[in-house]
Amino acid sequence: MTGKRRHRSAYALALTLVAALGATVPAHADTPYPFRDPSLSVDARVTDLLGRLTLDEKISLLHQYEPAIPRLGIQSFRTGTEALHGVAWLGKATVFPQAVGLASTWDPELMRDVGSAVGDEARGFQQTRPDGWGLNLWAPVVNPLRDPRWGRNEEGYSEDPYLTGAISTAYGTGLTGGDPDHLKTAPTLKHFLANNNEVHRDTTTSELRPRVAKEYDEQAFKPAIEADAATGVMSSYNLVNGRPNTVNPALDGTVRTWTSQRLLNVTDAYAPGNLVGSQKYFGTQAEADAAALKAGIDSFTDNDRDSGPTTAAVKSALSTGLLKESDVDKAAADVLSVRVRLGEFDPGGGKYGSIDASVIDSPAHRKLARQAATEAAVLLKNQGGALPLKKSAKDVAVVGPLADTLHTDWYSGTLPYAVTPKDGIEAKLGTSVASSEGVDRIALKDTATGKYVTAGAGEAGAALKESATTAGTDAQFDVFDWGSGIVTLRSAANGRYVGYNWSGFVNDQTQPNGWYVQQQFRLEAQDDGTYLLRYAGYETQESWWSSPVYLGPTGADGTLGLVSKDQAAQYAKDVVRSGVADAVAAVKGRDTAVVVVGSDPSINGREAHDRTDMGLAPAQESLVEAVRAANPHTVVIVENSYPTTLGSLQKQVPALLWTTHAGQETGNALADLLWGDADPSGRLTQTWYRSESDLPSILDYDIIKSGRTYQYFTGRPLYPFGYGLSYTSFRYGGLRQVKGGYEVSVTNKGGRAGDEVVQLYVHQRVSRDEQPLKQLKAFQRVSLKPGETRTVRLKLRRSDLAHWDVTRSKWVVEKGTYDVMVGSSSADLPARTAWRVDGETIPPRDLSKVTRAENFDDYSPAVHLVDESKAGGTAVSAASDGAWLKFADTRPAKGADVFSARVAGSAGSVEVRLGSPTGPLAATAHFAGTSSPYEYTTVTARLSAAAKGRADVYLVLGKDVRLSTFSLR
Repeated sequence: MTGKRRHRSAYALALTLVAALGATVPAHADTPYPFRDPSLSVDARVTDLLGRLTLDEKISLLHQYEPAIPRLGIQSFRTGTEALHGVAWLGKATVFPQAVGLASTWDPELMRDVGSAVGDEARGFQQTRPDGWGLNLWAPVVNPLRDPRWGRNEEGYSEDPYLTGAISTAYGTGLTGGDPDHLKTAPTLKHFLANNNEVHRDTTTSELRPRVAKEYDEQAFKPAIEADAATGVMSSYNLVNGRPNTVNPALDGTVRTWTSQRLLNVTDAYAPGNLVGSQKYFGTQAEADAAALKAGIDSFTDNDRDSGPTTAAVKSALSTGLLKESDVDKAAADVLSVRVRLGEFDPGGGKYGSIDASVIDSPAHRKLARQAATEAAVLLKNQGGALPLKKSAKDVAVVGPLADTLHTDWYSGTLPYAVTPKDGIEAKLGTSVASSEGVDRIALKDTATGKYVTAGAGEAGAALKESATTAGTDAQFDVFDWGSGIVTLRSAANGRYVGYNWSGFVNDQTQPNGWYVQQQFRLEAQDDGTYLLRYAGYETQESWWSSPVYLGPTGADGTLGLVSKDQAAQYAKDVVRSGVADAVAAVKGRDTAVVVVGSDPSINGREAHDRTDMGLAPAQESLVEAVRAANPHTVVIVENSYPTTLGSLQKQVPALLWTTHAGQETGNALADLLWGDADPSGRLTQTWYRSESDLPSILDYDIIKSGRTYQYFTGRPLYPFGYGLSYTSFRYGGLRQVKGGYEVSVTNKGGRAGDEVVQLYVHQRVSRDEQPLKQLKAFQRVSLKPGETRTVRLKLRRSDLAHWDVTRSKWVVEKGTYDVMVGSSSADLPARTAWRVDGETIPPRDLSKVTRAENFDDYSPAVHLVDESKAGGTAVSAASDGAWLKFADTRPAKGADVFSARVAGSAGSVEVRLGSPTGPLAATAHFAGTSSPYEYTTVTARLSAAAKGRADVYLVLGKDVRLSTFSLR
């Protein structure tokens, strides 16, 4: 029985129960309503409450900001508290490592604990209900990290859907409390579906052939929903196969089949308006909102707090017949189901109602944050046993732009305290250490006026102006290079960053921040040795930006403002202090030099902005080279949120340790790892490529054809998926099959305790379809004492070997031999065996049946997947003449003599060819065109005798022809 059928049966039973209650319960004020009775089922309570609401009240539940209903004693409710790696935007709260760092622990048990802590803190904030409060959490992000250039890479877990599912299920279980009917919080998975680029994210379409959709993107979302570790999904901004995800029918037709629980599906912020605005998919908001409700959306995140446009659109859709009241009832019931399960209508707030603010940043959560930051770090290189450092190595220098600071990202909470790398090392050693940020301190002098640019003292700073004749402290700025030509300027006058405030430039920010990150600049070198100072806040990339971007004096007092390039001030750059020289002086003669480099998560890619490269900033790489030359005992910590190409750096330095921006306990965790009080046990959750040239366009979502991720990449990575070193070493014994999976013995060969992540991969040797080079199917983290051997059991079922059969649109386990491989990474799998599986043999395609064009086996670059209609379905479109589709191994029905195709779009033809796109012509169906790309007609053509035998069939399309289905009969 499917989840939907179970749900309908339970709902029908609830209706009967409430009808009986209504006949026996007196209707007077002293009697509690059945929806407040915890002894009743969730469905019964929802049905009772729904029946008491007016139509207007039910409609009011469909917006993010749900108003109170005083007559029933119901409080207001809000969807959407951010809780990606801690509760965000509500005040000081425990900040755990970024999501990609949490996943790098490969530790589901730890993830459950972290999720539980975050859930507790979300509950803790409910006592005061600060602005933005809510128990519907918008986390975790489960989009597979298909492309490391994605600006939001830090928010996801892994390029692998299995690992993503395991980590998100654990985190979600912690957030919910593990009881589907009594929720601690209600987590929402982001962002459904195929949302892995930020460039033009509201208008780009992610083209998903069925195998990629079923085997890859959907598999990252399914586990947490199936395990009741999430209570819904958020639809993403992008389109999939030409249709906006806000009206993706899979929200109902696929996602809800994964569970018997009601789900609360929400839109991303302002996405409903995009349907009429940037996407121009519907003519009116009433049409758009009606389509979203019918597709499976329950809550509209639109127009911020103003629910008026949403309620007006829904009412208009009802009055014009676009919606029925039953459509509203269904969505409202989904919303109410989650509110009931959260205990909102229970005495005392239910099972978790007593959790108070004392849990926020508690000692236990601080300890957990330190553990998570420690386990998240990945040791990439350790040549000659450079790490761990000797206990006697106390004469240490800690240098680099991230040596004595912690950066937070857009979805971070507010740090309750910050242990920087320098802080953690000093605490570990019990003494102060030498330090330098390794950045240049400069002064900028206008060559035309001879005046220096100055900033203000005090926290508020002051407007930048050209006012000084000497380069005093108020005229000095520290220049941080973040790569791609972007720098930030920190005033020496008050230690604050310079930023634009829509009218001028002020040094008033503790770190780069804000939606547009208005602290970004470029120093553009000119042929005469001077520099132009260009403003590079993110808003300058918006289509509406029309202002000039260069700085120059705009007032009589020399105040700086935006001017055109020909009016820009030409500055001489005086280097007051060399960052490299300062760092070299700090490290010379020391026992060890620790260099901390990396990214600023506000600048090096983030929401709405993808990365253009994955390398370290040039100035940071030069710093490491200089420090290494000055002190051979150099250890490098790379602190960022994405795979990094690293250039020649990974060859030059003896030890490389990677960590994400790891929250408040970053410094303590790093110190524990550097001095060996903890064993490095993090493992990479993504392939680290050598160059951006290893990657196709970020808009290419077909990981099979483009060879993306460790599953299909045939090149040589810098570091492979699953990789990570330890301070000890492990030996794998033989692999043997047992009931329900495989067993392997793992021995710690070293002289110290360590953690290993035992990983199991499979590969199908022979298949009708192109198969992954390997696929992760199980893993287990184990702690081993020196010399200890442990037998590790890894689950693997026959059903885990299934892939999507496009010939019959179903999951299939093929008959054949499968390699089962176990080891420490996707590239180091010493324990191997073969599993002979008695599965199916996929038969030849029967093209006498109506075949969907999207179920091809291969295609030319000119083929695109598009929306068959606005309500559902996928068709194929040709961007140029000669675009082709391959349907492999077909066997026509006996006597087949007619090719039939359902087509739309521009006039053209569909050719049937055999063996290749230029092979023998079997038929040509001509098409006169239709007035709309959604208006289909059927064309036919006689098949030649050549089409009688078994062959690969190619369909060759004319430009702008859309093909939905076809058959050979």
